[in-house]
This record gives sequence, structure tokens and C-alpha cells, in this order.
Amino acid sequence: MKRLLILAIFAMSLTLNANAQDKEKKTIELPQWVNNIKFSGYGMLQYQGEDKEGAHTNSFNLRLLRMILDGKIADFDWRVQVQGTNATGPGQPTVQLVDLYAEWVRHKEFKVRVGQFKRAFTFENPTHPITQGWYSYAMVINNLSAFGDRTGEKASGGRDIGIQVSGDVLPNSSGRPLLHYQVGVYNGEGINSKDQDNRKDIIGGLWVMPIKGVRIGAFGWTGSRGGMLDPITGEKISIGKNRYALSAEYDKDEFTFRTEYIHSQGWGAASAGNNVREIDYTKGDKADGWYVFGIVPVIKSKLHAKARYNTYRKDKTWGNSKTMYEIGLNYFFNKRMQINAEYARVNDRSIADPDKHNYNFVDVQFDFRF
Repeated sequence: MKRLLILAIFAMSLTLNANAQDKEKKTIELPQWVNNIKFSGYGMLQYQGEDKEGAHTNSFNLRLLRMILDGKIADFDWRVQVQGTNATGPGQPTVQLVDLYAEWVRHKEFKVRVGQFKRAFTFENPTHPITQGWYSYAMVINNLSAFGDRTGEKASGGRDIGIQVSGDVLPNSSGRPLLHYQVGVYNGEGINSKDQDNRKDIIGGLWVMPIKGVRIGAFGWTGSRGGMLDPITGEKISIGKNRYALSAEYDKDEFTFRTEYIHSQGWGAASAGNNVREIDYTKGDKADGWYVFGIVPVIKSKLHAKARYNTYRKDKTWGNSKTMYEIGLNYFFNKRMQINAEYARVNDRSIADPDKHNYNFVDVQFDFRF
């Protein structure tokens, strides 16, 4: 009887001890910064074709996959973003780090961001690829806002490494700010790259917001790209980047209208966006371009119609201009899945044969978020 009593007491003590350990485990709390981490991402699948004479193409394409970690530690927001694409060629790995930064956000009037992130240039540059609304950013954005830049730096999605200050100021009676500013200092070489000439790019933007949904702004950019080969002398030199942009936008209740003009002074490379470091003097030292588009709801939150006029002049002459007249539809299955389709008539005067200047272009993309 005594043995049975001892065994019963021992079993009860084990049970109580296990329950106590379970309770201790349940009360363990993770640090708040861990709870603030958010994982997200998106994928973009594409079909594209064109009937350019002598160079017909049509292909399915994996446009890109992005995986994102966002978080908050005290007064700092941070982001890490990795991208995978089907891009190939020098300086364009299929998987690369695109964002890595922290931003002090205690005061909306004065924020400080450090790391690798979007340059402070144009309204379209910082827009999300999946919400931007078109098969690609406008040609002038791609060439003069560091996506596949005219200077030949690797495709950088408009990003660079540096530091930026920004803020929203002059609130009206309802508390909505009327003025935004942003100024950044960058290496000038694009993503994941050190400065090649110890001369920094300085980029700034200022815009007013007089009415809700309306922005009217201007941007300036001065800097250089180092280590460029001069084909005449064979020497390595730096080439200048002196640019400005004028921008206007209305974005409210699913109606979006935007137009931007960009002008660039400074020599370009033989090929844009492929980490090319040889100057091409035949392109001249000036380039410009502009676009204007409208996206309007046909069925609210379900179907949007769109049209865009899109021009880029790689040497600031009409003789080498490329213009796209685009129309299309964006259909939203839900908040996380959409299909975008568009048709464009293209006029490319840089093609030597004038009979081949005009051709048709189609693009269909299926995009999803997670």
C-alpha cells in the first residue's frame, strides 16, 4: 500500500512539473521587432510579341519574382528585397539583392534613409512594377532614371547606394501636407556597386500637392559614372550625368493620369543596362523623352482601361526617336491576382530602313502577390 502511495505521489509530481514547464513555454514572448517582420512578394509572368520586319518575335517570359522582408525596430523601418529574373548578360545575374535599407521615421517632416534603394528622381521611378499598370516603365524612365541607364550601368531598377533625407511639410487645415522634398547622395554606379571615381551623384526632388490626389513636381540630378573607356584615347575617364525632370500626376479613386519629361546631358555608353563601360560618341551628349498616360476604371476594382503616348529620343533628335502608341486593359480577379494586356503601334526611326519604322507590339502579363 505504501509503495502504491509513493508511486502515485511521484506520478502526480511529474504531471505537475510537466504542466508547469508547458505554462513556462507558453509565456515566452518574442521581441517586438520580430513580431513586426512581414514577409511578402510577387511574381510576374509574361507573353510578348512583335512583328518588326525581318525580326518577328513571340515568347513566354518569366518577367520577375520578388521576395520582400519589411520590419520595424523602434523609430526605424527596414527592408530587404531580393529579385529573380530571366535576365542574362554581363552585370545582370538572375538573382540579386535590389533593396537593403533602414529609414529613421520618427518625424514625417524629416526622414533619413541609408542603404540601397530607389533614387529620388521622377514620380514613376518609385512606383511598384505590379501596380505601375503597363508592360514596362516608360522608355524615358528606363533610359534616364537608371533602370537600363543610358550610361551603360547594369540594370538597377532605378536604385543606387547612398543616403537620402525627405519629408512632408506645410500641412493644411485638415493636416494634409502641401509640400514634399527629397534629396539624396549616391555612388552613381547602380545596385551592388562601389563608386568608381569617388564623385557622388546628388539627386533632389520637390513637389506641391495643392489638391488631394494631385502632385506637380520637378527633379534635378548631377553626377558621373567612372571607369568609362574613351575609344579615341583608350583612357578610362568619367562621364557626366546632368538631368532634370518635370512631372505632374492625378491619382484618386482608381483614376490615374501622369506625364513626365526628362532631359539628360552627358555621353552615353554603347549599350544601355548591360554594365557596358565604353563611350559611344555617335549618340551625342544629349537625350530626352516624355510620356503621358491615363488609366480609368470601367468596372470599379475589377476592370481598368488605359492609353499611353510614350517617346524616347536617344540623341535628342527626331531622326533617332522611338514612339509607342499604347492601349490596353487591366483585369483584377481579386486583390492578389490580375492580368494586364496591351497593344502598341511602334514608330522606331532609329531603324535604318524607313520602310521598317512601324510595327505592332503586344504584351500580356499575369501577376500575383503573396
